[in-house]
Amino acid sequence: MNCLTECDIPTSVKEVEKLGWDYVDVILFTGDAFVDHPSFGTACIARWLQKHGYRVAVVPQPNWRDDLRDFRKLGAPRLYFGVNAGAMDSMVNHYTAARRLRHDDAYTPEGRTGQRPDRAVTVYSKILKQLWPDVPVVIGGVEASLRRLSHYDYWDDRIFPSILVDSGADWLCYGMGEKPMLELTRAIEAGRNLRQIEQIPQLAFLRSGRCRVENALVLHSYETCCRDAKAFAENFHNIETHANMLHPQVIVEPVGDGYVQVNPPYPPATTEEMDSYWDLPFTKRPHPRYKGRRIPAYDMIRDSIITHRGCFGGCNFCTIAAHQGKFIQSRSEDSIVEEVRKLAAMPEFRGNISDLGAPTANMYGLRGKNPELCARCRRKSCLHPSRCPNMDVSHERLLGLYRRVDAVKGVRHSYIGSGIRYDLFLDENGFLDSSGREYLRELMLRHTSGRLKVAPEHTEDKVLAYMAKPSFRLFERLRREFDKINRENGTHTELVPYFISSHPGCTMQDMLKLRANPCLRGIWMDQVQDFMPTPMTTSSVMFCTGLDPRTMKPVFVERNPERKKAQKAVFFQKK
Repeated sequence: MNCLTECDIPTSVKEVEKLGWDYVDVILFTGDAFVDHPSFGTACIARWLQKHGYRVAVVPQPNWRDDLRDFRKLGAPRLYFGVNAGAMDSMVNHYTAARRLRHDDAYTPEGRTGQRPDRAVTVYSKILKQLWPDVPVVIGGVEASLRRLSHYDYWDDRIFPSILVDSGADWLCYGMGEKPMLELTRAIEAGRNLRQIEQIPQLAFLRSGRCRVENALVLHSYETCCRDAKAFAENFHNIETHANMLHPQVIVEPVGDGYVQVNPPYPPATTEEMDSYWDLPFTKRPHPRYKGRRIPAYDMIRDSIITHRGCFGGCNFCTIAAHQGKFIQSRSEDSIVEEVRKLAAMPEFRGNISDLGAPTANMYGLRGKNPELCARCRRKSCLHPSRCPNMDVSHERLLGLYRRVDAVKGVRHSYIGSGIRYDLFLDENGFLDSSGREYLRELMLRHTSGRLKVAPEHTEDKVLAYMAKPSFRLFERLRREFDKINRENGTHTELVPYFISSHPGCTMQDMLKLRANPCLRGIWMDQVQDFMPTPMTTSSVMFCTGLDPRTMKPVFVERNPERKKAQKAVFFQKK
């Protein structure tokens, strides 16, 4: 691969000049190191716009503490600046659940900390608007997406308005951005007026005055939410309901003397569209500017393959559906196998695919049997409080994909590093169908590297109900089937469960019961995480308000830092 191919998304003036460009259409600023891999959103958008004829440059991890030369070096783009904080929310990236600074940053060369600011989207956007006030700024990625409306901020312990208010950005693109970003780019290039651009799906924007959109869902104002916990909880319940509908309304939230408008998203991507997002000339490597320096996050995903987007599990503490959507958008088997062939041909590939999956690995290809029922559905989760009878849970297609991947020359093992939902193939009485039995067997024997990690999250049904997770009795059934497969095949695969402490509704007594649960005897027990409220989740709203937004009933919340710490610590004490 020649240098031009590796540098065709430039990050410096020299690289722009080497390409012979006399202008740049779009300049993307990101809080991450630039890795040209489809697991990184900056690369996905840059490559997608490039495919459609636009010149795109990336400024990774600009220095915001000096004379701002990183923000000036490429000048002003022809169309707009794009801004994201990186693959993670910058506050989650920086701080633990105890609000302590983390010691490393996986998305920075050599794992160094301090290479991006807190609230990176806001900081970058303000600088760009200060330097180039007439150039549009478009924000996106996880940090902007989950802060598109009023949200609870755990680190300041208060409710913030939409990130559009503080950042000064012109437009916010939420969710997976290929379609809206291309349409917005074309609109800005064509000189369309504000009214026309405001019709583009999946955009949010701040306006003064009163919204005139008919049939919009008008929320309580930001100021009301700051005064009234119930109003904030009601807002979130409406936002979440519409985020999980196939045909939601325009959402309007008053703030100050104006309002934030959030347009409904584009329909879920088709298989053909998903394939086109991956049929791009990704180098699958960090940018050459890093000259061999290690980027830990790249090491984790270098040999991974993404099979789909979305998750219909609906866990209350999870942000995946809020960003990627509830409806599963799968690539074709041919597209995935072709990517595997290219990966296997790379000289550094050692034969092991580290992860063949997505947010929930065994949701690949799953959808409702009757699409018309899905189009009318308002459920947040297809699995809680019970599995939707319209859901097709056959794992036959996924098993076929695994076998095709394993047959590719050069592939020794394809591991499933992503999470799985065992309630997609099991209930308390056993396997849902024969494909579920075969899936667990093949997962254990062929696609697990010694330990299979699953996430029951707790043992107590009361706490699990607040998490929107299935009863622990289902994990007990999983363990029986797991042990049986080990016995039948003479294998020693371990089952490793993940748990959460101090989630809303969880008391110290609940953690003591978890520790004493007999089903956990003989299991590797070191995976427990102290609950961290993140924006745009039901659990964070519970933590903030003390109310369950689904029912408006009070819920116990452990907010004391020492007692939160004690809940986690009890997990590791001797019984």
